[in-house]
Amino acid sequence: MNNIRKGKAPIYIGISVIALLISLRFGLFFLKSDGFSGLSMLLPGLLLCFILSASCTSAFFAAWVYQDCKRRGEDPVLWAVVVFAVTPFIGLLIYFLRRSEIKMICPACGHRISVKANYCEACGTLIEKEDKNIMAKQGMHHVKYIIAGMVSLALMLVCLTGFIVNAAAGNGINTDVVSNDRVWNLGMISMNYNSCEDNAWKLNFRSASEGFVKEQVMTITDADTQQLYADISCGTVPDGATLVMWLVQGEVAKSIDVTELSETLEYPLHEFENGKIYVRLQINGVKNTVSEIYIP
Repeated sequence: MNNIRKGKAPIYIGISVIALLISLRFGLFFLKSDGFSGLSMLLPGLLLCFILSASCTSAFFAAWVYQDCKRRGEDPVLWAVVVFAVTPFIGLLIYFLRRSEIKMICPACGHRISVKANYCEACGTLIEKEDKNIMAKQGMHHVKYIIAGMVSLALMLVCLTGFIVNAAAGNGINTDVVSNDRVWNLGMISMNYNSCEDNAWKLNFRSASEGFVKEQVMTITDADTQQLYADISCGTVPDGATLVMWLVQGEVAKSIDVTELSETLEYPLHEFENGKIYVRLQINGVKNTVSEIYIP
């Protein structure tokens, strides 16, 4: 009984460590950014549940492979890692194509032989098969891992479906460019460079979905005297395309068309208050854009 518990301990410890690391990653994301501002907790909840259930699916199937390898005399740790690392679907496929035949111990010499063998290939001893259904029973072992893996897989698919449906419908996602919460986009952007340091935001992008909003939180320390500077160049401007800069703080929201700036824009900030301000670029068709926005 103690040996069985010791054998299960690494599995339980591994699952606990994985769950802890995933939760820690979400926590770090929350601390380093605006967290889930502008996003219904349903979506990150579904995403977290999907990741945890996917990890459990891999862990349970890897546990079954570990036990199956031990019965076949192969390296159980190696195959368990393979199944967990490359997802259970691909991992199990590789394992089933590669795994060796189940073998038994010759009662006379201890040599490992096929369960189908009538004689030991090492000593020639006649092998008496006590159970005619030995092959069927050999394949039905540790069913609890398979059941747990299937349950985790079903939960993973439910969470993934719920996340996709809600995200596609825009439920619980803030897309309002004048909002005082974080803006979440349903489209895509192809960026070359994006960084913000010392209140200076540099963004270079090739293209983006229509209406895509890229934002950065900056800080005003002296609203009466400070100005925002914007040096923006749009390389490709199709007919009707625009690039609009939004400055949002509290109830104040200002928009400036920066599609065709001929020189650096200097915008006074006396209409705002000291503190954080959302600086947003709303991309409407422009491409190959290089921008630097800063508040000295």
